[in-house]
Amino acid sequence: MRPQTEVSVVVDPRLNRGLPVFRWKNLVLALVGLSVIYLGARGYQAIYGWSKGLDAFAPEFEFYWMNFLYAELALEAAVAALLWGWLWKTRDRQLEEYWMHLLDREAVLERVRGKALKQLLSMKLDRSLAPMALDEELRRNLTHLVWLAAYAWALYWGLSFFTEQDATWHQTVIRDTDFTPSHIVVFYLSYPIYIITGGGAFLYAKTRLPYFVKGLSIPYLMLVVGPFMILPNVGLNEWGHTFWFMEEVFAASLHWGFVVLGWFALSILGVLLQVFASVLFLIKEDLLSSS
Repeated sequence: MRPQTEVSVVVDPRLNRGLPVFRWKNLVLALVGLSVIYLGARGYQAIYGWSKGLDAFAPEFEFYWMNFLYAELALEAAVAALLWGWLWKTRDRQLEEYWMHLLDREAVLERVRGKALKQLLSMKLDRSLAPMALDEELRRNLTHLVWLAAYAWALYWGLSFFTEQDATWHQTVIRDTDFTPSHIVVFYLSYPIYIITGGGAFLYAKTRLPYFVKGLSIPYLMLVVGPFMILPNVGLNEWGHTFWFMEEVFAASLHWGFVVLGWFALSILGVLLQVFASVLFLIKEDLLSSS
């Protein structure tokens, strides 16, 4: 008979704070806030794109567009460092330590029994022992959905709206530099914003949700890493355009990376399945406890 693992769980009182399970205000603020940024950037393009952005060697291009580029890159780096650092600094250490303790205890038992490491790693843990109130875990799952909604909204603006706008720009104006009014917004504003948002969503799930704390979610990695790799692919794209004129040939092989890596965003369906499985578990537990 397999020996039982005894785990002493102390519920942190801060996990049951009587907070609302879902706040519509957070969802609205996230989507509206992102929309304001994107519409502001689009308005800036409308005002200064044609009048100040056609000659990359003109002094006004340096003033209106290169300074815009420097400012957005500095601001994005600061926001990423502060947001990701805050999410990691405020992570649920009790939840993290709980899973590590349980894994260590199981590892000791399995070594005594002599089972293979592969079998040990494939063992499923009883997540019903997670030291968190049901309403708190449900609140965190729904907050995580707000993060995913913001990420999806940022992906739309970056990979659809501004990317298609860039295509129309190059069909109209042949580039004279890698930094055009279109590129400065699509590559160096909209792409970093969805990378920052996606990284924030991943860190929130990894540091606060029992389902994601105990390991790495393959769909989540695909969802975040795939679109992120579009930014390095920009370097390949600009290098290719240095040698070949393909402004109107968008099906050229040089552009395939944008499409393939963009398809990784469909991995959000796998992440949602994992989130909804966790939510259904919580609802089931709540019904059983109330019956």
